[in-house]
Amino acid sequence: MSRNKIEKTVVSTKPLRTRIYIHRWFYLMILPVLVFAIIFFYLPMFGIRYAFFEYKGILEPVFVGFENFKKMFSMAGFWSAFRNTMELSIIKLIVNTGAAVIISLLLNEITGLKFKKAAQTIIYLPHFMSWVVTASVFALILSPTQEGLVNSFLTSLGFVEKGAEIYFLGSNRWWRPAYYIINIWKETGWGTIIFMATLAGINPEQYEAASIDGAGRWNKMRFITLPALANTIITVLILNLAKIMNLFESVFVLQNDAVVRQSDVLQTYIYTQTFNSGALPNYGYTTAVGLVKSLVACALVLICNYASKKVRGRGIV
Repeated sequence: MSRNKIEKTVVSTKPLRTRIYIHRWFYLMILPVLVFAIIFFYLPMFGIRYAFFEYKGILEPVFVGFENFKKMFSMAGFWSAFRNTMELSIIKLIVNTGAAVIISLLLNEITGLKFKKAAQTIIYLPHFMSWVVTASVFALILSPTQEGLVNSFLTSLGFVEKGAEIYFLGSNRWWRPAYYIINIWKETGWGTIIFMATLAGINPEQYEAASIDGAGRWNKMRFITLPALANTIITVLILNLAKIMNLFESVFVLQNDAVVRQSDVLQTYIYTQTFNSGALPNYGYTTAVGLVKSLVACALVLICNYASKKVRGRGIV
């Protein structure tokens, strides 16, 4: 038996207390993260029990079993919010991912290093703006007056008559297209970071070999670049599916009463039922809605991971 194997055997047979003492500094380093995770991620999970109670904060919780869930599934507002959540999240995920891939491919084709870095920086910057600032900026740009940049431009082209400007963020027809465009502007640049990292890892010799065989830029992109990105795209989609039910801030700051039918999602529905219902909030009911939302998100991830195993032969969970 080699010396390394003997040392490993000796270490593995030491008592647990001794091994902890030997690696005490590693445990000390991970302790703050562990405490943070326990306090902010695991302890709040005990609040799930209120989904089975009628709990209004100032009164003692009363056990009601599955009554909150029965009420939830009978509420038209819940199903409308659920449908809006799925539609907005999935379309936003596909559109943002597609835009990030396209922009990454275009950036990858830029040969001038300075121009490429400048373009990347400009595209990344919107991500660092808060959604409150973003909503304020686009409220001005899409304002239904001649001061609004978009309406002024459409009026000058003759597509919109003066005095009949479009209220993009207050129209059931235009709110969703405006929402998707705003999301593309804000989040696509950040999404390109992952794809650019993947593109940087492609062996340049593959492109050189393709050039020798007479392949042009389009064929190089089609047969080398896109296949290299395929696994990353699938991984990004699966990881982001875990967050599609958590849609809140981007909707909340762009939402108003005129478009609530098109924009109300589960998170804003929970917020409204808790704080703006006009009555004493029933935390048990909103906890039940949150629990169902989490279970649906978990199910979506598992389904997509299973599909990934079938298509690629392996999953990521």
